[in-house]
Amino acid sequence: MASKRTLEILKRLDDMYGTELICYLNHETPWQLLIAVILSAQCTDARVNIVTKDLFQKYPSLEAFAAASVEEMEEDIHSIGFYHNKAKNIIACARMLLEKHGGEVPDTLDELVALPGVGRKTANVILGNIYNKPSVVVDTHVKRISKRLGLTKEDDPVKVEHDLMKKLPKDHWILYNIQIISFGREICFARNPKCEICPLQDLCRVKK
Repeated sequence: MASKRTLEILKRLDDMYGTELICYLNHETPWQLLIAVILSAQCTDARVNIVTKDLFQKYPSLEAFAAASVEEMEEDIHSIGFYHNKAKNIIACARMLLEKHGGEVPDTLDELVALPGVGRKTANVILGNIYNKPSVVVDTHVKRISKRLGLTKEDDPVKVEHDLMKKLPKDHWILYNIQIISFGREICFARNPKCEICPLQDLCRVKK
């Protein structure tokens, strides 16, 4: 059961950002979103969308990704951080989807995290955005701001995820992540947050 304070935080986030489930990564199919999320690690969504615009035209199917060479894939995504590992993982992931899952993106956490390059964060993005399964996505914004709001004291993303699953109502699990991304980009920066205009200032646990 969410506390009154937590519900007030969520109400204010709803008022600020609405309750529409928005995915900031451009995609037309589940496997395209999976590849985009793999690419998004340590990279902005805007940069990923620039790269995938050409990437998904050059490789229009999982079969095309599976048949790609690592060297050429590295060239295709070289403007994204950690492109060596991401190129290998994307190709291996495409092959495993074809060989083990008939070309379909699986809908369970265990099957998703078994794919190359897929961790809990990526898996939860897929579960929430593709399969509408309640899931908590912990990225840098969610971890930082959840600590500031007193919703967790943990640094480990899995522990943060479990804390938020206990404290947030299920209908806000994915929505909270979407709202906090916007909040973190606009107001609650890692450095020099705009506390003076923050609508959650009175609920923040960071002492000024």
